[in-house]
Amino acid sequence: MDFKAFLKHIGRYKWLIIIVPLVTMGITTFMVKNLPKQYSSEAQISTGLVDQSKQLSAAEQNMDYFKTSTQFANIIEKMKMKKVMSILSYHLILHDLEDPKNSFKKYSEKLDSLTGVKKSAVIAAFKDKLLKKEILTLSDKGNNELYDYVASMGYDEKSISKNLSISRSDGSDYVTVAYVSANPALSAYLVNTLTTEFIENYTEDINFNQNNSLSLLDSLLKKKEAVMNAKNAALKNFKQANGVLNVDKQSEITSGQISANEDRKAQALRDIQANQGAISAIESKLRGRDAYTGGNTISDNSNIITAKNQLKVANDRYIDGGFKAADKRKVDSLSNVVSVLSLRSSDNNIVDPTASKQNLIQQRSALTIAMDQAKSSIASLDREHAQLKSKYNTMVPFDAGIQNFERDADLATKDYMDALNRYNQTRTEQNIGLKLNIAQVGLIGTPEPSKRVIYIALSFIASFFICFVAVVVLFFLDHTINNSKQLFNATKLPVIGNLSYVNNYNKSIPSIWNDSETPNYITYRNLLRSLRLEINNKMEESSSQILGITSLGNGEGKSFVASSLAHAFAMTGKKVLLIGGETARVESATTKELAVVSNFETFLIKREIHTEDLVTVLNKSNENSSLLEIQSSRNLKMGFEVLRREFELIIVDINSLQEINVAKEWFLFTEKNIAVFEVGKELSETDKDLLVYLKEQPGFMGWVLNKIKVTKGK
Repeated sequence: MDFKAFLKHIGRYKWLIIIVPLVTMGITTFMVKNLPKQYSSEAQISTGLVDQSKQLSAAEQNMDYFKTSTQFANIIEKMKMKKVMSILSYHLILHDLEDPKNSFKKYSEKLDSLTGVKKSAVIAAFKDKLLKKEILTLSDKGNNELYDYVASMGYDEKSISKNLSISRSDGSDYVTVAYVSANPALSAYLVNTLTTEFIENYTEDINFNQNNSLSLLDSLLKKKEAVMNAKNAALKNFKQANGVLNVDKQSEITSGQISANEDRKAQALRDIQANQGAISAIESKLRGRDAYTGGNTISDNSNIITAKNQLKVANDRYIDGGFKAADKRKVDSLSNVVSVLSLRSSDNNIVDPTASKQNLIQQRSALTIAMDQAKSSIASLDREHAQLKSKYNTMVPFDAGIQNFERDADLATKDYMDALNRYNQTRTEQNIGLKLNIAQVGLIGTPEPSKRVIYIALSFIASFFICFVAVVVLFFLDHTINNSKQLFNATKLPVIGNLSYVNNYNKSIPSIWNDSETPNYITYRNLLRSLRLEINNKMEESSSQILGITSLGNGEGKSFVASSLAHAFAMTGKKVLLIGGETARVESATTKELAVVSNFETFLIKREIHTEDLVTVLNKSNENSSLLEIQSSRNLKMGFEVLRREFELIIVDINSLQEINVAKEWFLFTEKNIAVFEVGKELSETDKDLLVYLKEQPGFMGWVLNKIKVTKGK
C-alpha cells in the first residue's frame, strides 16, 4: 500500500472526519440533556449450591463445578421464563390499577380511558390469571386487551427485559437480580416481587416433580419386591420338594469323601506292591545256595566290587549325560544292589545263618498276612466308592436347577435393592435438597451516575469510526491513478515526466510560455523543461530524430503536449517539425511562433516543405485515414528521410490507441515514443490490453502524467 498516497487521501477528507463527529456529538448532547435519572435496585437469592456450611454430607462437599454451573444457568433461565415474567407483569399492573395514587408510572391512554366498571372487570381478569398463573399472551380467546394494557404501561416481558439483569457473581452462591428504572420504588418492588414469586414457583415445581418421581419409584419398588419374593419362594419350594438344604455344601462333602476313598485305595495298592516286593526279596534270600551254609565270602566280595564298578560308570554317565532320568534310575538300581550285597556279606560273616533264616521266614509270614489284609480292603473301598459316586451323580441335576433359581432370586433381589436405594435417595433429596432463600431484598437506592457523558463520547467515537472507515474504504475502492508511482505500479512501464494542469482556453502556447505572472504557467514551463531534458537525453543516446506521442484514450491532452514540446525544443534553437498537434492554436509565422504550412498528406505527394520558422507544422487528416492507403511504405520512408534531413526533431501527434489500426501504422515510422496519461483516470480492461502492445514497442520511453492539479503554495 502507498502510505504517502493514503495519508494524502486522508488529508483530503480530514474536515469530514472532524466535522461529522463534532456535529454528531452536538446533536447527542442536545438529545440527552433532559435524560431522566435512573434508579437501580438489587435483590439476591441464596442457592446453597456452593456454600459449604449448607452441605449435609461429605459427598456433597466435593463439588462438580460443571454441574454447579449448569444448575446456576438453569435457575437463571427459569427466572426469565414467560410464566414467571407474566406473573411479574400481573403484579405490576394490578399495583397501578388498585392504587392509582401510588402507581409507579403515569397511566397510559388505554388505562386512563377505562371506566369504573371496565376497570373492575380488567382487575378481576388480571387476578384470575394471576391465581391460575397463566402466561400472558397476545391473544386470549381472541381478545388481546389484557396484553395491550400491560404493554401500554411498559410492564410486558420485552419492556422489562431491557432493564432487567439476572446474573451470578463469579464463584459465589448468590444469584443477583437487578433492575433500573426512573422510579426507585418500581425498581425495588420489581426485584422483590420477581425473587419471591420465582422461589415460590420453583419450590412448587421441584416438589411436584419429586412427588411424581416418588410415586413412580414407589410403584416400581413394589413390583420389584413382588418379583423378588416370588423368586425366593420358588427357590425354597424346590429345595423342600427335593429334600435339599444346601446342595453346594453337600456336594462338596461327597466330593471330599470320594477323593479320600480314592486315596485310601491307592495307598492299599501301594502297600500290596511293597509287600509283594519284600516277600520276593526274602524268598530270594531263602533260595540262595550258600546263604545259610557258611557261604563263599570271596564270591560275595567279587560281586560287590563288580557292582561298585558298574555304579561308578553309571554315575559318570549320569553326570556327563546331562542328568537324564533313565541314567538316574540305573544309578539308584545299582546302589540298591551294592547295599544288598554288602548286607548279605555282612550277614555271612557276622550273623548266625540259622537265626537269619528264621527271621526271614517270620518276616515273610507277616508280610503275607499284611498283603492279604490290603487285598481284602480294596473290595470294600470299591463298594464305598460306587455308593459315593452314585450319591454325587444324583446331586448334579438338583445343583443345576438350584443354580437357576438362585440366579433369578439374586437378580430380583439386586433389582429390588437398586430401586430401594433410588427411592431412599429421592426422598432424602426432597427433604434436604436445594432450598432457595432471599439473602437480600431490594431497597430503594440513590440515582445512578448519569450516562450522558458516556452517550456523548460513544456518539463521537462511533461517528468518527464510521467516517474514518468510510474514507479508508473509499481509498481502497479508488483505482484511479493520481501520481507517478501509482502509474508505474499499474502499468509496469517507466514514467519520464509530469505536467501540471493549465487552463489554456483562448491561449496560444507561446503566450503561455511567455507569461511570467501566472503560477500555474510557471509550474507548467518548469515541468515541461524537465520533460524536454529527459526526452532529449534518451533520443541523443540512440541518435533518434522522430518522436511519436500517443495516449490510451481520447481527451488526455496528448496534442497539447505535442505542441508544447515542439515549442520547448524550438526554444533551444532546434528546427522542429510538428505533425499534427493543436493546430487551432497556431499563430502566424511573423511572430516566430507555430506556423501551419500544409497537410502532411500534401507533403507526401509534392515532397516540398517551407521552413521559415523554427517550428513547422504539418496538419494530419481529420478522417484518420490509413497512411499505407495514401502512400506505400517505401514512399513513406523516403518522405521521412527528406524530413530528417530538413529538421533536427520531428514530433508526431499519433492517434490514441483507441484507434489502434492507425496508431500502429505511425509507429512503423517513429523511432522513439511516449504516451500521455491523464491523472485521475482508471485503467479499463481495454486499456490493460493496449498496455501489452506498448510494452512490445522497442522505442517506447515511458509515460507523461498530464493534468496534475497543483495546490497553491506547493
